[in-house]
Amino acid sequence: MNAPWKSGLPGNRDPFAAYICDDAALDVLRPVVIEMGWQPEKCNKGGLRNAVQSLSVSASPAILLVDLSESGDPLNDINALAEVCEPGTVVIAIGQVNDVRLYRDLLASGIHDYLLKPLNAQAVHDALNGALAIFTAPKAGDGEAVKRHISTAVVGTRGGVGASTIATSLAWLFSEHHGSPTALLDLDVHFGTGALALDLEPGRGLTDAIDNPSRIDGLFIERAMIRANDNLSILSAEAPISQPLMTDGAAFVQLEEEFRQAFEMTVIDLPRNMLINFPHLLADVNLVLLTCELTLASARDTIRILSWLKTNAAHAHPMIVANKAQPNVAEISKADFEASIERKIDFMVPYDVKAASNAAKLGQVFIEANKSSKATIAIKQIAERVMGASEEDLAAVTEEKKSLLGGFDLKGLLAKKDKTEAEPAE
Repeated sequence: MNAPWKSGLPGNRDPFAAYICDDAALDVLRPVVIEMGWQPEKCNKGGLRNAVQSLSVSASPAILLVDLSESGDPLNDINALAEVCEPGTVVIAIGQVNDVRLYRDLLASGIHDYLLKPLNAQAVHDALNGALAIFTAPKAGDGEAVKRHISTAVVGTRGGVGASTIATSLAWLFSEHHGSPTALLDLDVHFGTGALALDLEPGRGLTDAIDNPSRIDGLFIERAMIRANDNLSILSAEAPISQPLMTDGAAFVQLEEEFRQAFEMTVIDLPRNMLINFPHLLADVNLVLLTCELTLASARDTIRILSWLKTNAAHAHPMIVANKAQPNVAEISKADFEASIERKIDFMVPYDVKAASNAAKLGQVFIEANKSSKATIAIKQIAERVMGASEEDLAAVTEEKKSLLGGFDLKGLLAKKDKTEAEPAE
């Protein structure tokens, strides 16, 4: 069978080889290999250890499919495989363990993809095509230089603090005012308002991705995402509230990976419960905009989430955004809030209920419907900070604190709240 894409593969080695543990998987794989124009004899019986032994005395193929099913320590065994593989070999692993952490660790070790048993012919075909695309893609330095990608997660410390308003506004600004191709991912799967704020129907893209993570690729992204403007695409959902969210989070990780390839900016509207259930969502996030309000409950949860980020996502640079700010009538003052969380508030977004109502009536994002609002000015400043973040800023980690919780004096704040005299405006 003729295969015109073979010219993109390294010419001095075999295009493909596989080392598979069981006959059932071989029966699925061989027809796909024949369809791809390769020799079915390259599908060998035996898993990862057999691959290491064989490749230690022979040249590596361009694409290697290896079975981890009989491996007791996949990560260490993959490292052993790396020692005998020639540079440039694209490795696809298959296994029986459905674990997102293992998936992430394997990708970090250099694996191109990870497929679950029992094998599906279409999934195998898609994975092999994806591996082929690496050899036909433009190399670094060919054509336009690769642009950096900034991923920003917007997390609300409490319900109703306006995190979704901030997220949709930032996505709109990145796309419309800065001209950057932007993806908005609304992960409030049952009650998200991202599409609603943009006066769009959410479609089924996100629910389809959750149900079928293996389908997620560049073509899926192009078809499933809803266009808000020339540079902004949104993936949202209104999943039936009678159906609980049944996912291990693999779909979300895959979506973020595809966004990095297709867009310059990603904005994730990330509910607190998703942060807890799927901590790996922040694995490749550069900035976390922690949206809060000047209340005791919000101060407490800001401390807790900052502590969580320090432990679980130390690479992500946190920014504190106090939304719906009303200094003269705030439950606690800005100074007391900052003292309790042991860091400064980065941005204060003024409360403007009329502007929020106006945006809802017009079916527009907040900043588009209220261009002269003081709140809009503050959100634009946030966008400028994110867009202007240097590589050092993206890699920055907050300095060690003695104890985030140790500085939180609820009794003192409550005593100040009960004073009859109003707190001076900040």
